[in-house]
Amino acid sequence: MARIVGGFCVPHNPVMFFHPDAPPAETRQLVQDAYAGIAARIAALRADTAIIIGCDHYILFGTECLPRYVISTGEIEGPIDQLPGLRRAPIAGHGALGRHISEDGFAKGFDWAVGRYMTVDHSVAIPHHFMIRPNTGMRSVAVMLACGVDPYLPMARAWALGEQIAQAVASFPGDERVVVIGSGGISHHVGDERMGEVNPQFDRRILGILERGDRDAMLALSDEEILRDGGNGAMEIRTYACAMAATRAAGGETLAYAPITEWVTGMGFAELRAA
Repeated sequence: MARIVGGFCVPHNPVMFFHPDAPPAETRQLVQDAYAGIAARIAALRADTAIIIGCDHYILFGTECLPRYVISTGEIEGPIDQLPGLRRAPIAGHGALGRHISEDGFAKGFDWAVGRYMTVDHSVAIPHHFMIRPNTGMRSVAVMLACGVDPYLPMARAWALGEQIAQAVASFPGDERVVVIGSGGISHHVGDERMGEVNPQFDRRILGILERGDRDAMLALSDEEILRDGGNGAMEIRTYACAMAATRAAGGETLAYAPITEWVTGMGFAELRAA
């Protein structure tokens, strides 16, 4: 049977593509090494499939329709918001696993929206570019949560969704070795008067929650608290909650962190143990 063998929480910062040389060289190297180290770790786990949990930024979905959560059940392409050095291209998808997760969810009260041919934005494409693409032959399932703009998916629902993903993977009739990636955060402000502010204290608090596998602390975070201390971009840590739940909150390790004001984001990298 398929199994989740590990998880990671990483940023998906597009600013680093537009202004790659803005931070000091040692900071740039820390980020490059973190992504490369995770790609190597995924290879060491012998993973062949990734579930990448990102979010929409009013790019794919907007005022006409904003689904709560979407999963790819066929082919994937992206990013739709092409970046310098990251052009739109096919992403090898695992449609069968995506369909299985959605159908398992339907039976359990999770009303997945499905993308039979799904275009993703940078929240999925950036972690794929740095961590999955180097591992030749891997396939991906894309998940997008409503956490880029309001109305936000409740944190508890993001957690429950991760638990459902874990159950569905365990019942998939294959021998896939799956890694789950929570993509987003940590502290940053998008398009408001506080853009450029980074809060290392908040970021360390979130990384501590990941390290401890602290479900109660994650679910206790209110939207008002996150917006105040981490910014509207930090609402993306719902992807962390989903990944934590999918790995059964077994704890983890911070791999790298830097408050990179030049890239307007507190950028943290963590590995999640799989129970």
